[in-house]
Amino acid sequence: MALDEIDKKILRLLQEDAHYTLKDIANKINLSLTPVHDRVKRLEKDGIIEKYVTLLDKKKLGNNLTVYCQVTLTKQTYDTSEGFNQSILNLPEVVECNYVSGNFDYMLKIIIPDMESYHHFHQKKLSILPEVSLINTVFVISEVKSTTVLPI
Repeated sequence: MALDEIDKKILRLLQEDAHYTLKDIANKINLSLTPVHDRVKRLEKDGIIEKYVTLLDKKKLGNNLTVYCQVTLTKQTYDTSEGFNQSILNLPEVVECNYVSGNFDYMLKIIIPDMESYHHFHQKKLSILPEVSLINTVFVISEVKSTTVLPI
């Protein structure tokens, strides 16, 4: 779907703050309320706007450790991947899971309170999955950039 400049302005504003009202957006882009409403509804209907969420401060919630796990599966087959995918969907600590190319099969991003919690997660949840052959772990020392804003 082709987006014009007005659509892009609306999307940029909503990525900045999803609490903006249609009136706020209309004022910021110098357009009347009805066309802004119609455009937002179309962007929602077309799936460009998937959903509205609230971003939480992970550290204030006690999740002080971010971990990346490079996971290699026992076999690179459809059934093995699907089994792993289904297992990962049930692990709330895993906030991102990507099937990747390279020397391993999956890259997981895990948000967890501390090293002890990660050790428990690794030993009792991740390494016991039958599809997992090897796990390489990288611990984040300092987060330089983290954003949900997509370039438009």
